[in-house]
Amino acid sequence: MTEAWIIDACRTPRGVGKVGKGALADVHPQVLGAATLRALAERNDLDTSIVDDVIWGCSLQVGTQGGALGRMTALDAGWDTTTSGFTLDRYCGSGITAVNLAAGMVASGLEGVVVAGGAEMMSSYAENSSKVRHPFMDKGNPHLRELHPQSNQGVAADAIATLEGISRQALDELGAESQRRAAVAIEEGRFERSLVPVHHPDGTLALDREEYPRPGTTAEKLSQLAPSFEAVADIPLDEDGRTFRSEILRRYPDLEIEHVHHAGNSSGVVDGAGALLLANSEVATANGWTPRARVVAMANVGDDPTLMLNAPVPATRKVLEKAGMTLDDIDLFEVNEAFAVVVEKYIRDLGIDREKINVNGGAIALGHPIGATGSMLVGTLLDELERQDLERGLITMCAAGGMAPAIIIERI
Repeated sequence: MTEAWIIDACRTPRGVGKVGKGALADVHPQVLGAATLRALAERNDLDTSIVDDVIWGCSLQVGTQGGALGRMTALDAGWDTTTSGFTLDRYCGSGITAVNLAAGMVASGLEGVVVAGGAEMMSSYAENSSKVRHPFMDKGNPHLRELHPQSNQGVAADAIATLEGISRQALDELGAESQRRAAVAIEEGRFERSLVPVHHPDGTLALDREEYPRPGTTAEKLSQLAPSFEAVADIPLDEDGRTFRSEILRRYPDLEIEHVHHAGNSSGVVDGAGALLLANSEVATANGWTPRARVVAMANVGDDPTLMLNAPVPATRKVLEKAGMTLDDIDLFEVNEAFAVVVEKYIRDLGIDREKINVNGGAIALGHPIGATGSMLVGTLLDELERQDLERGLITMCAAGGMAPAIIIERI
């Protein structure tokens, strides 16, 4: 085995994921992703003919996001036609999984240089989501529903908060802190090394700054927002009267779900893309690249698909065990803020110092472009390790179906 080195990382700004409101909403996902690939090539004087593969995360692979986005994005970026690419789906965990697969290919010696990343146009979901069949809600396969009742993620987040006794106030405080930290990071230029602008094909600027954050948000303001998932929980799903709430109650029949999540303590709906360049030492040396970090360990975990958001804790324990490390060996953590309860439970279960996790804010403030977020978080954490002159970081996130990938990186 050889080491998998991270040479560089970049990402687009996140645009509001609504047609008519977001600056990226009329940009094709191939164009969005191409901005990151083009930047990687230019910044590293990369001869794209030596790239063995582009591994690309995207969750909703229908409509404009259908097809092999990894390959098509590379072509859109003007890369050499010898560069192949493909797309994968681990729901929200797609971006980390793309990086993990790329690192595995490099570490095994099967490939010398691989690009990993992802893109998601949340603004396209209104049009595209009607074209996809979700396996856990498919009427054509009641067998799976009987084996594993699965619900809406927001309803599951509320159920977890109820089961764990985590209050609305605690979640609102976490949401407000995410906004505060993101505002500081933006003001101090902490994202500038990785951030690349997005242009339309005619060369005009689409977006060069974060569009979603709401600086000045307070827990008091958030406390005034109505819960988002109470009505969602009781939407009839079929003629049998099944609802998202009833799916959870099949597993937890005595649970009276307290609805505590809303737009201000849940991840933002945005468009965005991110990418990383990984290589082995031989290729890096031959190209004069100075590596920024090595991949130390990777892990994947499945957990309860009914609550579906609790896998980051066991994924963290597993990846630490594989690395031969403890929590004390990790300087910084990035845990995706899919919902405030995910991070709050993670902090409480593992006893994490709050000053070491999501130090520049997270998806509550910045947004969560599903298939891209994981690769973005790896780059964000690497930038922050360098800024603080720290050594190691751990990135993980929950994914639908009750999954979580995890990765530990270490500066070189």
